[in-house]
Amino acid sequence: MDLSPLFISIKTALFATAFAFVMGILAAYFVLKRQRFKSLADAVFTLPMVLPPTVVGFFLLLAFGKNSWIGQLLETMNLSVIFSWGGTVIASTVVAFPLMYRTALGAFEQVDENLFAAARTLGISETAIFMKILLPNSLPGIVAGTILSFARAMGEFGATIMVAGNIPGRTQTMALAVYSATQSGNRELAFKWVLVIVALSFTAILSVNAWNSWLSRKKAGNLQ
Repeated sequence: MDLSPLFISIKTALFATAFAFVMGILAAYFVLKRQRFKSLADAVFTLPMVLPPTVVGFFLLLAFGKNSWIGQLLETMNLSVIFSWGGTVIASTVVAFPLMYRTALGAFEQVDENLFAAARTLGISETAIFMKILLPNSLPGIVAGTILSFARAMGEFGATIMVAGNIPGRTQTMALAVYSATQSGNRELAFKWVLVIVALSFTAILSVNAWNSWLSRKKAGNLQ
């Protein structure tokens, strides 16, 4: 059993989660501070979560294909996203981003605004408020969003196969390995990969639940 799909999936999910983590938190903070544009911005940021993954992949093909200005710019630098491992990262980042964004925004909105007002009266800068007040008080939601984003990036299929293809040893993730094994009639191999994916996804869900339970016990202990 070739384990390269497992390593490719983990490496892709780690990079995609890192990108989604940064972009999701910044997007959530932007929406939090720009209530005037909240509905429009929220719709744009959430769109990849409700669109079919193949549609997301189609838009990524348009954005990074050789006929686009981005694709032409990358070509001048001898770089290519299409049918490359970078394409798997981009596809996984796009589909994982809405989970990170929505979770972070929900956590931000739960923070008491009086804390911000009190900090401003003390002359604390907005950057310091973000780093020392907003993020620490939103940590439970951010951690949960990070775990869920990692699990989503790990299981990405539709956008990945359209942008990066299904190249063994290069872009073939576990989800694509299941597809290839099924197409070739190797159901035993497909079943093995399904078990691995289910185990990893189940572990991610248990991690979120364990984290939330630990926080609840910690809060209950602090109140006593």
